[in-house]
Amino acid sequence: MDTTLKEKIKAASCEEAIGMLDEYIAANPGDDDALTIRGLRYWSAGNRSKAINDYLEAIRINPESRAREALRAANEILDYYNKDLLNP
Repeated sequence: MDTTLKEKIKAASCEEAIGMLDEYIAANPGDDDALTIRGLRYWSAGNRSKAINDYLEAIRINPESRAREALRAANEILDYYNKDLLNP
């Protein structure tokens, strides 16, 4: 992915960025970096399941992808347990 497209995605709203990334990924399905970026945008938009699916696909394509760190962080957030917030 070229830097011009990355800058456009960075400046766009979540919905616009995801649309641009959808088009890019359709033409370049093996780009793990694009999948990771789309996953981050999905996470920002509150769509956790689509974000995790993108992270997993990026890791499948490239096991050393930076999506590994994003997936680890997502799992930490989802696994968070605070017993003080639960009612007995």
